[in-house]
Amino acid sequence: MSDYLNTLFGLHGRIAVVTGATRGLGQTMALALAKAGADMVLLQRDMKNMETAQQIEALGRKCHVVECDLAKRDQVKNMAAKITSEMGLTVDILVNCGGIQRRHAAEDFPEQDWDDVLEVQLNSAWILSQSIGKHMLETRQGRPRGKIINIASVLSFQGGYQTPAYTAAKHAAVGMTKALSNEWGGKGVNVNGLAPGYVKTDLIEALVRDETRTRQIMERVPMTRWGSPHDFEGAIIYLASSASDFVSGETLVVDGGWMGR
Repeated sequence: MSDYLNTLFGLHGRIAVVTGATRGLGQTMALALAKAGADMVLLQRDMKNMETAQQIEALGRKCHVVECDLAKRDQVKNMAAKITSEMGLTVDILVNCGGIQRRHAAEDFPEQDWDDVLEVQLNSAWILSQSIGKHMLETRQGRPRGKIINIASVLSFQGGYQTPAYTAAKHAAVGMTKALSNEWGGKGVNVNGLAPGYVKTDLIEALVRDETRTRQIMERVPMTRWGSPHDFEGAIIYLASSASDFVSGETLVVDGGWMGR
């Protein structure tokens, strides 16, 4: 049985690039990929925070940390060349998880906050998907199918509250996922999304502190709890592995039943 499961879900010999892995959901998903056998490339702004890299190396996996601020387009544009040409790595998996959040009433939403959220949440994911996706298309001979996984949200399907920029970016992430799947699914690259529900991370600190919003959210979640980053380990391994080779253009919702309510 272990050999069978490893054939389906094992990631040994594959290289994964992950953004947003210094904490929270991104950190947990990066560690899950490493536990399944992948070697890692972490794109992160904070080069002082080596916690995730150290945990990956403690698992016996290789881990490269590359400085990249997702808010700075010039840095993002250089990443594919740096990883593949300068470092000589062949990328099999890309997880676009890095993100920021800004909350304001829509009528007062600052233009700069709108631009900042869209740059980090959407534009960086597009640039990395396009450039690393092109590399994947050129390097599939003798390698597993490429896997691009865009971290979406339940706000990819709903309007949210006081989060118009984040909601717009997450709706666009699902559309981008479908568009890339249409072009690349027949060329050896799967593009899918993973949509978390309300997960207790730094990104939703304001909600957790708001007793009224917490009550309203819990009343709708059938499992009656906040999600945990660990709830996503199985989902990310599935989408990154051979188990999902015939799944493309989909967005897997992991939300404790929120969207089914």
